[in-house]
Amino acid sequence: MAKRLIPTFNRILVEKIVPPSKTSAGILLPEKTSQLNSGKVVAVGPGSRDRSGNLIPVSVKEGDHVLLPEYGGSQIKLDDKEFHLFRDEDILGILHD
Repeated sequence: MAKRLIPTFNRILVEKIVPPSKTSAGILLPEKTSQLNSGKVVAVGPGSRDRSGNLIPVSVKEGDHVLLPEYGGSQIKLDDKEFHLFRDEDILGILHD
């Protein structure tokens, strides 16, 4: 049974992207070559509210590839997969191809 977690307020559920440790030709890559902390947005909350009660939407959407801070976020395990929960303001940027 698959679990579905929908974050509250301005929180974002991210699955970190693990860089490959080997090339397609079989060459082993050192750990330092690709240490870009990035992840794929799995779910987003509705956003937070300002003092007037107006909704401030989250700046990313599901499926975006984002740049993450080195530290922070809450680690969550769902169905043997590891996810991280960040606040919207903790996301450093959106990565485009």
